[in-house]
Amino acid sequence: MYEAQRAEDNEKNAQRISVVLLTRNEVHNIEACLKSCSFADEWIVVDDGSSDGTVETARRLGAKVFSRSLDGDWAAQKNFGIEQAAGPWIFLIDADERVTPDLAKQLKEAASGSRCAYFVQRHNAFRHIHATHGILRPDWVCRMVPKTAVKVYGRVHEEIRVNCEKKRLGGTGLTHYPYRSWKLYFNKFNTYTELSAEKYLEEGRNVSFVKDIMLRPIWAFLKVYFINGGVLDGRAGFIFSINHAFYTMNKYVKYYFLKYYSGEL
Repeated sequence: MYEAQRAEDNEKNAQRISVVLLTRNEVHNIEACLKSCSFADEWIVVDDGSSDGTVETARRLGAKVFSRSLDGDWAAQKNFGIEQAAGPWIFLIDADERVTPDLAKQLKEAASGSRCAYFVQRHNAFRHIHATHGILRPDWVCRMVPKTAVKVYGRVHEEIRVNCEKKRLGGTGLTHYPYRSWKLYFNKFNTYTELSAEKYLEEGRNVSFVKDIMLRPIWAFLKVYFINGGVLDGRAGFIFSINHAFYTMNKYVKYYFLKYYSGEL
């Protein structure tokens, strides 16, 4: 009986899922996000100096909270969170995402299966604007991985690398609410273009005024508006597409002048 109980306990431990979440002033998101992850066995929250009650809310809900400065390095922050997790399975989520009940069920079933990296489809939503093409088209993201088979790379727009088989989960997937207002949209716009410029400087990437500041934004617009179907979303599709072009130009303008002021151009 003891051996049977131990075998059952080992099987349950092998199916434990740890959610890893990075936060900074996400009190408006944290509760809904964590409650959508009720399928998991533990919640790991790595907080970057929140001052709006995010930490208190997360702890009240039962999350394990670790305070750690992001310092502009999302990959290092996520790797730290993964290291704190007790479960053999890691589910990565952002505060502005929600797990649907259908996906939660699939994740529990997947945890009892083979050692794979699971990709889920993410559906993007912006307040009351109905747009499902262009930059808001659904995308596939790697989210549930074996703890021993994953490493995150890249300071911004990080990349999840795994050394195991990759599979896709069907169904409704994740719902993503990236922007609560146009003000926050442009705040994030500014932050990410600056981080991208700094990343390019670290990498020593070449930059051309004609190619990257004049031509690349035009291609960015044409790609998301026509090829990725932004035109099908009417006025919203045009707005998001033109902003994507401006985003592309903005990050290269910032990078160009970082190099210019440092005497590299």
